Amino acid sequence: MSRLARLLAAAIALWPALAVAGPVYDVDMYALMSGTCRNVNVAGRNYTCKAVAYFHTQRGRSEFTVVLDDPADNSHIISFSGESVGKTQDNLFELAVDRMLLKSKDRPRVDGLPSPQVEMSTGSCRQVGSFVTRQVSSISCNATDQNGRKYELNFESDGSPMTLRKLRQAALPTDRQRARQIAQLECRLKARAAQILPRDTAAFVIRCLGEDGGKPAGDQ
Repeated sequence: MSRLARLLAAAIALWPALAVAGPVYDVDMYALMSGTCRNVNVAGRNYTCKAVAYFHTQRGRSEFTVVLDDPADNSHIISFSGESVGKTQDNLFELAVDRMLLKSKDRPRVDGLPSPQVEMSTGSCRQVGSFVTRQVSSISCNATDQNGRKYELNFESDGSPMTLRKLRQAALPTDRQRARQIAQLECRLKARAAQILPRDTAAFVIRCLGEDGGKPAGDQ
């Protein structure tokens, strides 16, 4: 899972959203985990997963994002999102979940990118492990939305260090520039996931951007 997990999680989950404010592109840290989802349940339906990642934004929100292995929908992603975090021990990280972000192939697009359906929820996530040491052993999340639908994640690490990135802070680009940057990143990572040779990557990215209705940004 580790190769596909790192690529898909970074490509698909870099556009967290607030409840009514639409997509934002202010991720300042992300961590990509390698391991196995022992259980993922979305509103009574069980899945396996392709990727699990943690994201933190400049606005103070945190998310555990899961890319689901759904043969009928290659854009099926859920995120356990919240603002209240805590550490009761050095190797224990907890997140109070106040909303679920649900993405699918049928969701409307904003600036060419799928926007998540936001479901106000209550729940929590618990990570056994430390971002400082880059070691995680397990992640468990449980949440219930305002309509009574339940969401559950149980993830176990394979022992590999997490891939942790802290992103440099800079002036935020315009909405159009952000959309282009995210679309380009997604296409580049799709190329790697498809094992496209380096000499063919540029052509693949151009085709990918064309299929999504986007255009390469001239300054990238």
